[in-house]
Amino acid sequence: MQNREKQSRLFQAMKDMFALPDLRRKLLFTFLILVIFRFLVHIPLPGVDGEALSKLFEQNELLGMLNLFSGGAMKNFSVAALGVYPYITTSIIMQLLVPVVPALQRIAQEGEAGKRRINKITHLVMVPMAAIAGYGQLTLLRSQGVIEYFDPLSTLVVVASLTTGTVLLVWLGELITERGIGNGISIIIFGGIVASLPDMIGRGFVAKEDPLGLIVFIILGLVTLVAVVAFIEAHRRIPVQYARSSFRGGRMYRQSGSTYIPLRVNTAGMIPLIFALALMQFPSLIASYFMNTGGQNPNIWNSIYNIFNSGASLPMGLVYWGLYFLLVLGFTFFYTMVIFEQMDLPKTLQQQGGFIPGVRPGKTTAEYLNHVIKHLTFGGALFLGAIAVMPFFAREITGVTVLTISSTAILIAVGVALDTMKQLESQLTMRRYDGFLK
Repeated sequence: MQNREKQSRLFQAMKDMFALPDLRRKLLFTFLILVIFRFLVHIPLPGVDGEALSKLFEQNELLGMLNLFSGGAMKNFSVAALGVYPYITTSIIMQLLVPVVPALQRIAQEGEAGKRRINKITHLVMVPMAAIAGYGQLTLLRSQGVIEYFDPLSTLVVVASLTTGTVLLVWLGELITERGIGNGISIIIFGGIVASLPDMIGRGFVAKEDPLGLIVFIILGLVTLVAVVAFIEAHRRIPVQYARSSFRGGRMYRQSGSTYIPLRVNTAGMIPLIFALALMQFPSLIASYFMNTGGQNPNIWNSIYNIFNSGASLPMGLVYWGLYFLLVLGFTFFYTMVIFEQMDLPKTLQQQGGFIPGVRPGKTTAEYLNHVIKHLTFGGALFLGAIAVMPFFAREITGVTVLTISSTAILIAVGVALDTMKQLESQLTMRRYDGFLK
């Protein structure tokens, strides 16, 4: 009976989304922007060897992950090959610089105006970052024999095209944020991930691997998905009470109220996974330039490449994935502490007249919150590390090598889907209340 009620509520909510003109317009606008994004993905740049490019992306996990997020744009070497990652990289760098650089710290303390200035600086820095990333990608593909030699003018045109593609995608994402549903940049990444799934699943069926292994692989993928949903939503509620005094007619009135601070288990999101993966791929990328190939005797660079090869099986694979697990733990603690320091919750509570029951305001509150967030982060870091090494164990248990479970992609897709659903629910709830009052 309860399942029927939930299904009826779900279908009713879906009908309401398209029945309300304002919400329908936002959904259709978001869909239109995603169609434009998919159109840009299939506008290729000239001079690329398609077969060599596909082989390179299969061998390099970092490039494969970025290609998954871009919805195949990197594999096509299209104008949108860089995706929105120069903007994300710049945003992360700005987040890390704000508490360190005094000038940025002063700007951040200016409230909403300060946030707009920080956002403007981020957009300006994004342009040279995208140009550097575009030139780096061009150089990498050229060194692997994927792209033919370009003269300086052609190189400039290609780098400018890649940079323009990134700027255009960021602008489209901000249009979704302003006029559509959800966070635009996240929706663009989500669209790229979802668009790549049919191709990946199709390759799994074409390869005709062990049917039992494929079934176990699908089960592991579903279990991972459920665990990630629970992990993203998990948080600890810290009770907070407010006591305010107000004067009316020469008399003092005391008002009190209570709420809570939701401290998430996964405050850092997928950032530690990206940091750790980039660091783990760097040694193999450098080694690929200097190692001996073909029938030549292997040198030290061949050994480094094999150690840091994500495709290595047991026992060599334990070295790569073990280091990856430890790096995820370290980056999770580091990034969470940076974000938590920027939030400055004890000062905010003191300014708003709030306090945690049984804890003195000021330094004691700061110590208490630091203690809680460290314990939460420890559990979250262990779970995030387990999710990070899940592809290795899934491959070793099932023997399926064509399909891969990208833990980062699952975290992003689930996070964006949950956030968008919450926004839709709040929009529906608000409009239902308006209708009831009228």
